[in-house]
Amino acid sequence: MTDRPTSLHSISDRERMPLTARERETIQLIAEGKTSKEIGALLGISVKTAESHRANIMHKLDIHDTAGLVRYAIRSGLVEA
Repeated sequence: MTDRPTSLHSISDRERMPLTARERETIQLIAEGKTSKEIGALLGISVKTAESHRANIMHKLDIHDTAGLVRYAIRSGLVEA
């Protein structure tokens, strides 16, 4: 048994739940500082749908705040720092 902490979702879980193209678009816009209202307008979706995309992304990646989403987007090459 290892002493390392475990997460609810391991790396392999994350790899099995890749982001959809729309979720990648959404996380890029989140990382650029856009609000759900702005994301909705830019993507032609409702604010509620933009919020649902954000929630799905956070669940899939086991990230709990916007700062974490921004870090993920930068590390994944979705946006530049």
